[in-house]
Amino acid sequence: MSDDRATRLPDSRVQPRFAGVCSFGRWPVLGEDGPCDWAVLGVPFDGGVTYRPGCRFGPRAIREQSQYLKHYSIEHSIDVPGSLRLADAGDAPVRPFDVEQTLTSVRVHAASLADRAERLLMLGGDHSIAFAGMMHAWERSGRPAGGLACIHFDSHLDTIDTVWGEQWNHATPFRRLIEAGALDPKRMISLGIKGPLNSADDLEYARDHGIEILGHDASLARGPDRLREFVSRLAGGPVYLSFDIDCIDPAYAPGTGTPCVGGFTSAEALMLIRACAGANIVGADVVEVLPDRDVAGNTALLAAHVAFEILACDAVRRRDKRDSGPA
Repeated sequence: MSDDRATRLPDSRVQPRFAGVCSFGRWPVLGEDGPCDWAVLGVPFDGGVTYRPGCRFGPRAIREQSQYLKHYSIEHSIDVPGSLRLADAGDAPVRPFDVEQTLTSVRVHAASLADRAERLLMLGGDHSIAFAGMMHAWERSGRPAGGLACIHFDSHLDTIDTVWGEQWNHATPFRRLIEAGALDPKRMISLGIKGPLNSADDLEYARDHGIEILGHDASLARGPDRLREFVSRLAGGPVYLSFDIDCIDPAYAPGTGTPCVGGFTSAEALMLIRACAGANIVGADVVEVLPDRDVAGNTALLAAHVAFEILACDAVRRRDKRDSGPA
């Protein structure tokens, strides 16, 4: 291992990848190597699910499968841990019987890490945790007026108002974020939306508030170009990236609680994330991995690589900014 690597990793030729403490990507624990650019924070919570529970075990499964993550992105020609200071921040405290209290607890915990981690990538857990992740990123960015932009991969819009009378669950986070002023819906793009709906009304709130919705076919036909245009239009402005693993077809990612057929292949999803290269991603999440429904760890392995690709996008931004020099 070269001495100039930004993230100090164990040498896999000395300490095998199946040995040692199971941190994400074999990264150091937060605080061991000083402040970092990105920390992974697990949120083992599934109290907000509306169908099958179990994604509270997602962060642990993703960490285990991340042991075989390597350094270098061929597509971006960049060594990700060589370009970013990375760490594993462990898991946030959760309250298994209370969604709203858990989200508050996660936000408080995330804020306590601010002097050690510039940005957080949260591993879920169900999609309700996106509220805590994006609120933290918005507050960390100085609470910009109008809210953050958002790139959202999902089968579902997650802009419902209530489910069974409850406002806080994995079908509602983006509606709550818009109401809180942390999300600008006119600068939000949702990709991979598909499947039968309970009612056409499920689309109304998102459309009425200006969210750009790309279904599966449109995401594949126009998604890469549209994402590059979206990133260019942001002109370096802060954006949050939220990735629900159920946007992947269950043939490739069966380990999720609300599977939706007709989704992306693994390769298609990674291609779309790579189109976000250069975006100023100020926070992110990868959610809804349910290990008990997984096959051979495939879903958790994919989730680990999704996280890697998100970080690669930021590594590209920092490299390009450095190479461009002063204006």
